[in-house]
Amino acid sequence: MLTPRDVARLLADRDLAPRKSAGQNFVVDPNTVRRIVAAAELDPDDTVVEIGPGLGSLTLGLLDTVRRVVAVEIDAGFVDALVEVLGDHPDVEVVHADAMRVRLGDFVDGGPARLVANLPYNLATPLLFHALEDPAITDAFVMVQREVGERWAATVGDRAYAGVSMKLALFAEVKVVMAIPRTVFHPVPNVDSVMVRVRRRDDAPTGAEAVALTALSDAAFSQRRKTLRNTLRTVVAPEILTPAAHAAGIDLSARAETLGPDDLRRLYAAIGAASA
Repeated sequence: MLTPRDVARLLADRDLAPRKSAGQNFVVDPNTVRRIVAAAELDPDDTVVEIGPGLGSLTLGLLDTVRRVVAVEIDAGFVDALVEVLGDHPDVEVVHADAMRVRLGDFVDGGPARLVANLPYNLATPLLFHALEDPAITDAFVMVQREVGERWAATVGDRAYAGVSMKLALFAEVKVVMAIPRTVFHPVPNVDSVMVRVRRRDDAPTGAEAVALTALSDAAFSQRRKTLRNTLRTVVAPEILTPAAHAAGIDLSARAETLGPDDLRRLYAAIGAASA
């Protein structure tokens, strides 16, 4: 596994540096990598997709545990360094691509595959949602900024509960699993990190239902100081919204933070019935 000295040498030899604009921070502590891989609950037959492998610290740990790793890296300089670090290892494929612009399932023959990654802080949320949109990705175990991870996992009544909490809960079960101190990174960030487990719900909405639920959630949380009556009327006509909310047991005088994913799904069903 890569040590701090290895990382410093690779960066210096290739005149590379983590991109601050993307929130890149590389894990340089082998023991932390081992902890992450152990906590991911991987099986020897698993295929893992890793987004943003950087210099390959986590990649090396994964290769000791799973059947195959597909490492998707956007930066050409880091792709070259990664190839050097991994050598001719037969169980890894390095893909030079923007993970947001490709179908991850295409690299794993449609799946199933698991996402394990130290996500760039500034892009963590869109990358996670992009991965969850791909049916090939069964679950995710990802490192993110602590504040982001806590917001992802928040439920109704939690201070951190927000629109992203609702949207993730519609599609997955989310749990903060372990803390990662800032001292194990290069460069050392100004925040601590967490590992978050994201498991796709068996009843996750798809197709038109997923689009409609996302739109309802976005509308509900668009102006958090306003009531649901005022925010949801931007996407549902009042003559439909009022009877639908009554049928679903939703208080339209409340605010978005009182609304959970099951509440939203009941409301969606009631809107459909009221519109028929």
